[in-house]
Amino acid sequence: MSCTSCATGANGQPKGCKNNGTCGTDGCNKLTVFDWLSNMQLPADMEPFNVAEVRFKNGRKEFFQNPENLTLSIGDVIATEASPGHDIGIVTLTGELVRVQMKKKKVPLNIEVLPKIYRKASQKDIDIWQGVRDKEADVQKRSREIAIRHGLHMKISDVEFQGDASKVIFYYTAEERVDFRELIKEFARTFNTRIEMKQVGFRQEAARLGGIGSCGRELCCSTWLTDFRSVNTSAARYQQLSLNPQKLAGQCGKLKCCLNYELDTYLEALESFPSTDTKLQTEKGYASCQKIDIFKGLLWYTYDKDFMNWHELTAEKANEIIALNKKGQKPLALEEFIVEVPKVEKEPYSNVVGQDSLTRFDQPKQKGKKRRNKSRNKEKVGAATENPQKNNSKTKPSKNTRNKPSNKNRNPKPPKNE
Repeated sequence: MSCTSCATGANGQPKGCKNNGTCGTDGCNKLTVFDWLSNMQLPADMEPFNVAEVRFKNGRKEFFQNPENLTLSIGDVIATEASPGHDIGIVTLTGELVRVQMKKKKVPLNIEVLPKIYRKASQKDIDIWQGVRDKEADVQKRSREIAIRHGLHMKISDVEFQGDASKVIFYYTAEERVDFRELIKEFARTFNTRIEMKQVGFRQEAARLGGIGSCGRELCCSTWLTDFRSVNTSAARYQQLSLNPQKLAGQCGKLKCCLNYELDTYLEALESFPSTDTKLQTEKGYASCQKIDIFKGLLWYTYDKDFMNWHELTAEKANEIIALNKKGQKPLALEEFIVEVPKVEKEPYSNVVGQDSLTRFDQPKQKGKKRRNKSRNKEKVGAATENPQKNNSKTKPSKNTRNKPSNKNRNPKPPKNE
């Protein structure tokens, strides 16, 4: 997703608003909600819902009442009630859709109980807020060093300062109970502020930090997934997936949330399949299920005495055999129920688009060198036919005359005395 200020720069490269989470249109943030009622007017006898949804760091959202009836729009930076002091957040939703969001998240619609919105943030509030946000990375590093020094088995995954710098929240994950009373005292002395510790689960940690999944896309929990349902290994068994923890685990170390996405469809398809534990009784012997294919509706059975030969049956034929067994009847063999499915011959590859052959780069490089040598030889032959005199002067002597000395180099014989 992108906002209107994330235009493209030179050479088509993304420009980016570079607001670091304070984008005016709130379109570059996680868990963004589209206000499709923004251009519609309420009926004359209906009062607007005086509650706003405000976003804080890493997608944390809360609902606040607007007792001062401030004119708020999406992207406004406001000061909200906190304990103690005030916090700075960004308005993400206003109007009637806030009522829908509260019902979805099971928040009571009692407006008087909700915390208040004080005012729109001034420039001084924004400067203090941005200043403490810049310190969070250094504070997180120092806090991890202090926790390691105390020997605590915990991981401080994120640090969040309150907007007025009066409190800092440390989010941590731990597998066991952690006694961090001494840790809080040292944090208070080191950072000179109020300390609050919040333990989050491993899935919530991945949602706050974000990342890229094995599918190549951004994590679902950090983009659109809001509720974390429990995932069991039975979901992988129903979908015929290998029980490999390295492939089934996500960035959080737990089972992937996407295993539940298509589970209902698989369960509905498996209703027409017989149980894999049920053995088929035939005159030839008992047969047990070895493999199923949900998409094709096929099952593979083998006799208990012959595990090498697999017999392919459809789900209907397997149910038919089970019905006969319940009546006390046994068919002769599984081979009677095998349905031969006609094999579809694959069409050979045809170059419909008119492109070159896909194997044009598979030729060895030596052939290219030979072609170049042949072309060079042809050029030499052509030059020889054009200039025969130059070529004759450069031609090598024949074998018969190569070793014979020339007349110029012979020593003359002395004359005879008469």
